[in-house]
Amino acid sequence: INIQLEKMKQKQECETKKRIAQEKHKEWVQKKREEERREREQKLSKEMAEKATRELEKMHLQEKAEVKYKEWLKKKRDEEAEKKKKEKEKEKEREAELQEKKARSEKIFKEWLHNSRNKPRPVYGFSHGKPTGLYFCCIYVVT
Repeated sequence: INIQLEKMKQKQECETKKRIAQEKHKEWVQKKREEERREREQKLSKEMAEKATRELEKMHLQEKAEVKYKEWLKKKRDEEAEKKKKEKEKEKEREAELQEKKARSEKIFKEWLHNSRNKPRPVYGFSHGKPTGLYFCCIYVVT
């Protein structure tokens, strides 16, 4: 009977140890799963934060690019306006020069015309059997 009791006691101890081992294993698996779940959540949270940061940086870069583009465009438009203004000024100067040149030419022509009326006219024809004046030049050039 002692031996049977001893065997039963050993069997119960073995079963208790086995049950305790199973419970500990169950707890360990549960802790491990919980730890893995937390790690996944942290990783996901970190990825989301990084993605948000990247998006924010992208938006900042895009805003900077837009500002730079607008500045460049304004500068180009200003340059174009300045160029057109200078071209108009040059055109006005050319027009003024042409008007001045035309006025001088007309004045000189009128002076020449006035002076030519007062000058004695050369005699065209022959003098002592030789051609004189314009007629002489024309014959000379022709022959």
